[in-house]
Amino acid sequence: MLIGIPKEIKSNENRVSVVPAGVEALTAQGHTVVVEQAAGIGSGFGDEAYTSAGAAILETADEVWRQAEMIVKVKEPIAVEWPRMRAGQVIYTYFHFAADEELTLAVIDSGAVAVAYETVQLPSGELPLLTPMSEVAGRMAVQEGAKYLERVFGGSGVLLGGVPGVAPGSVVIIGGGTVGINAAKMASGLGAHVTVLDLSLERLRYLDDVLEANVDTLYSNRYNIIDAISRADLVIGAVLLPGAKAPHLVRRADLAVMKKGSVIVDVAVDQGGCVETIHATTHDDPTYEVDGIVHYGVANMPGAVPRTSTLALTNATLPYALLLARDGWREAARANQPLRLGLNVVDGKVVYPAVAEAFGLPCVDVATVL
Repeated sequence: MLIGIPKEIKSNENRVSVVPAGVEALTAQGHTVVVEQAAGIGSGFGDEAYTSAGAAILETADEVWRQAEMIVKVKEPIAVEWPRMRAGQVIYTYFHFAADEELTLAVIDSGAVAVAYETVQLPSGELPLLTPMSEVAGRMAVQEGAKYLERVFGGSGVLLGGVPGVAPGSVVIIGGGTVGINAAKMASGLGAHVTVLDLSLERLRYLDDVLEANVDTLYSNRYNIIDAISRADLVIGAVLLPGAKAPHLVRRADLAVMKKGSVIVDVAVDQGGCVETIHATTHDDPTYEVDGIVHYGVANMPGAVPRTSTLALTNATLPYALLLARDGWREAARANQPLRLGLNVVDGKVVYPAVAEAFGLPCVDVATVL
């Protein structure tokens, strides 16, 4: 198979979808890999590293997209890339379709085969291609929240860890999954008082066992969410429904109970956000204020730490890329149930129910396209 690796062009997105070691693994199986010039520079991988691993370097994204049978990316194709997609071409990346109707319709119109990292799911329920970036984003959420609590950035001027004689800040994390536990580790390590809310009692028991004594767990319901955010200096949205739009658990009216200058970091913004007032922002312009509350909505947080993020992501995505390249998408999906769940749009048909439900589109049973 001929595999293309274009340079990511989303604002301040410095990750790359395949590292030179991955190219070497693909070419060792007899595949051809073409890489857009300078695609890996942001993550510290120069063109010479790719050519040494067996890739060919192409000058333009158009050439990469035109030649490739399978495109491997990090982030969803943005509008300037939509005309490059074509019928039958496999696109393997994060899509987050349920938060972007225009993208969904563009992929449907293209006839491409969309394999979404975020919906590849193991029998255990784990999302193995989302996990590494959720780990990064969860840890970064505290780092960024702590920064924007500084008065110079419009925050309330609270130091999350406090100092002797001054109480620490309060961090509320809505969702106790991978993002939530990583955020809790970071916040508790700083010395903040941390509250994690989740719907699963089993998960809350686990978090209670493994996290520090300065972390409390609460069952997630409307009353507890309102009570918790009223005391919070930093609220982290960490809710995930695989492939679906995130529910709005913090509403516009709820901001009135929050302390002025407190900060919301909604990691769920990729899936529409679990805070009603959140919208996607960029690393260039990451925050805005609503009713005195600082909102941070960067939709590609791990792009700010591309060296760590790229290595963590490709450790997880490469094995599935090897399967897709070796067997073709149909045979790979027939033989591998987690990968089959990654199919979202195929030949102009939506095959992932949560995506169809988000926009009232017809959903085709994935078995009919295999």
